[in-house]
Amino acid sequence: MNERDSEQVAQTFSERGYTLTPTEHDADAILINTCSVRDQAEQKALGKMGMMGKYRDQRAHVVYGFMGCMAQSRGEELFKRVPHLDLVVGTQKYHRVFDYVDSILNRRLETRMDEVGAELVTQRVEDEVVQVNADKVISARVVDTEEEVGSQNTIRDHIPRETRRATAFVSIMQGCNMRCSFCIVPDTRGKERGRPISDIAEEVKRLVGEGVREVTLLGQIVNLYGRTEFDKVDGKSPFVQLLEEVHEIGGLDRIRFTSPHPIGYRDDLVEAFTYLPKLCSHIHFPMQSGSDRILKAMRRPYKNEKFLTICDKMKAARPDLAITTDIIVGFPTETEEDFQDTIDCVQHVGFDNSFIFRYSKRKDTPAAEMDGQLSESVKEERNQRLLKVQDEITKAKHEKLIGTTQTILCEGPSKTNKERLSGRTSQNKIVIFDGDAERMTGEILDVKIEDSTGFTLYGTPEIM
Repeated sequence: MNERDSEQVAQTFSERGYTLTPTEHDADAILINTCSVRDQAEQKALGKMGMMGKYRDQRAHVVYGFMGCMAQSRGEELFKRVPHLDLVVGTQKYHRVFDYVDSILNRRLETRMDEVGAELVTQRVEDEVVQVNADKVISARVVDTEEEVGSQNTIRDHIPRETRRATAFVSIMQGCNMRCSFCIVPDTRGKERGRPISDIAEEVKRLVGEGVREVTLLGQIVNLYGRTEFDKVDGKSPFVQLLEEVHEIGGLDRIRFTSPHPIGYRDDLVEAFTYLPKLCSHIHFPMQSGSDRILKAMRRPYKNEKFLTICDKMKAARPDLAITTDIIVGFPTETEEDFQDTIDCVQHVGFDNSFIFRYSKRKDTPAAEMDGQLSESVKEERNQRLLKVQDEITKAKHEKLIGTTQTILCEGPSKTNKERLSGRTSQNKIVIFDGDAERMTGEILDVKIEDSTGFTLYGTPEIM
């Protein structure tokens, strides 16, 4: 989701005359889009921005800004952590970033041109004044974390590409109403707000016109899309209505979505996998814990049995389905018995992969104040044990694919080896192979699987 938000901001700058640069030293504006799901992500962002301060001495005009969830939750506090910071913009203000940056930057450049010997002077940022929207004067240290009606409808544009791209992310909603005890997202992203189905469909049509063949629909709880704004039709939820609308778009071959919540996984969504073939045979389905006691403490309104039932229904609807999940280990008060329940669930479902996280305290969340906080050593030990269980399952599943032919969508050069190509199966498994990037990117190919590292598959296209 952060990747999609970042693309929207970048597109705004590109559309209005700026050029993206691959090197920080050449940039006139440096923006970091932040995540607050884990403390590690926040510390990484703070460290990265802290290192950027070295450019201020040589290039005093450069604008530095934080966007996103950490910006939303910490606000003005960030100026104390990063003295050279200019801009803090929250999650409902991505469409305002350009105006803020452009105003600060232009004022700085104009001031330096007007001064005698300006090239020898480094101005104090806090002394500057910037004009925004012609009627509002604000200091160069800008904080904008206010709510804004309709902000979910501003994440709709994509950066034009010189080369063809096969896949794209499409934001269909913003916010979350669930209030899980460990999660900061409702505070950083606000309440659920969905975009109109017609607007989403038009965005997908534009992408298909540019050569995109697969879209991933994004939302904090994607399968609860539209529940507060749109009506059910013929017993179908707004999300299933959206899936049907997108499915009818000619030229689109694949549809993915992330991330759903068990309480929104109703029978109409399960059934959709029986009559919408463009839906990929993969769901990312966050479990969080296999213990009913811990699920209750997490404020997850379902029991493990409900989660397993949904998984069984989905596998019945789509027999070749792959399921991946999110799991938190070391949640406050988690006992060895609770942790064993999670291991049992992972083995029962046989997840194709799991994203396993050690519990991390998040600001102003109920879980952060709970008694029974576990030590980091216990969290790490359980994390490693569960990783080992999942790794064995994943490796076994991949080994079974050796010798088979898999249909993949070629996405272009591999991120780790530009000399080879990469694509994904309908089950979201990465396949690496040789071929002509210009000719094969965006094409759906049959690939004979010849090897596996346990996490990545390698093969040869049957028709080059």
